[in-house]
Amino acid sequence: MTVFVIWLVALVLIGYFTNKRWEDGFSDSLDKVLPGVLKTHGENRLLWVATLAVLGATTLVRPVDILLVVILIAIIALVVMKVASWAADKAAH
Repeated sequence: MTVFVIWLVALVLIGYFTNKRWEDGFSDSLDKVLPGVLKTHGENRLLWVATLAVLGATTLVRPVDILLVVILIAIIALVVMKVASWAADKAAH
């Protein structure tokens, strides 16, 4: 129960401060980091604030879980890229 309360407090605080600073350049900073397809252009404020709040709170409460998920996603992406490259080479011949 304590972990949930800490996560909930972190979620509310991160969401509040992200929403408060959205117009002060936070959306521009986010656009610099994101690829073209995901750029916010100042839109979808609530979606991005909620997403960043959940990710931030989860990272604060369970950082090892987030790290393991990132490593797993990177490994899966690498395997998919290698298989796609191999398939493209086979299709070209």
